[in-house]
Amino acid sequence: MSVIATAATIGAPSLARAEGQLRIAEQFGVVYLLLNVAQDQKLIEKHGKAQGVDIKVDWVKLSGGSAVNDALLSGAIDIAGAGVGPLLTIWDRTHGRQNVRGVASLGNLPYYLVSNNPNVKTIADLSDKDRIALPAVGVSVQSRVLQLASAKQWGDAQYNKLDKISVAVPHPDAAAAIINGGTEISAHFGNPPFQEQELAGNPKAHIILNSYQVLGGPSSATVLYATEKFRKDNPKTYKAFVAALDEAAKFVTANPDKAADTYIRVSNARIDRDLLLKIIKNPEVQFKITPQNTYPLAEFMQRVGAIKNKPASVKEYFFDDAHINGGS
Repeated sequence: MSVIATAATIGAPSLARAEGQLRIAEQFGVVYLLLNVAQDQKLIEKHGKAQGVDIKVDWVKLSGGSAVNDALLSGAIDIAGAGVGPLLTIWDRTHGRQNVRGVASLGNLPYYLVSNNPNVKTIADLSDKDRIALPAVGVSVQSRVLQLASAKQWGDAQYNKLDKISVAVPHPDAAAAIINGGTEISAHFGNPPFQEQELAGNPKAHIILNSYQVLGGPSSATVLYATEKFRKDNPKTYKAFVAALDEAAKFVTANPDKAADTYIRVSNARIDRDLLLKIIKNPEVQFKITPQNTYPLAEFMQRVGAIKNKPASVKEYFFDDAHINGGS
């Protein structure tokens, strides 16, 4: 599916869903490669059969954590794909009610804040004349990482200092703005492959912030999450989905060339294959489903009041499944 859907256009939520039905919302970028592989190889259906269930999978494309969270809470989707920021927001919002929690990570990938303004070297150089494009202001993982960086730069009281010059723009459009120039957008906090396309496509484009630097090392940027009810009511479908993800992660790690071809084919991406392969083979990138280094963002968001509930560990906002052991 190549168009951006909205919660209203996905379809009305059904009152009762039988085991074996699965609606998954994904967004844009290489961060969703494990889902691309699972879709291409029909891994969810394969592992469903191993559980004795014929699973029908619907794939939905959305943009921004707000749209994804609205779709999940309305019952329009079963599995949400978005950043750690949106997960923490909806976990906090549904605490003690729908109890939304993380299902798995989609891997560790660094996110770059790229600017085409030669006068901007760090976030401290950004001014009211700049506009930062990101998926969702104040909600997306890019926005939350930028807030954490701002808190480190100017103190917790000014953690949202850069929100006022941030604008919500889908990654493909934001990347085009950075590459072509001539628009009010002078920075984009994106994800692979859009950030790499910007750096390759505009000689003025340069990195002013790396998410790994802010979070203290390799970290899960994009995750999958669901309601407690879905996990409880669909144990076989849930188990098949996690097993499919794990198989997809192992496939990508062992077959980067085939994974690159899968991404181009499934997402209809217009991207240089060599650049894509460079992203997948980047030593900083790790495809695995155990979350890593997500807690610093959780602790920060609670500290500044972005979420009310303070999780004691990653196992509070992720379901306590075997593949979460050792996560952080």
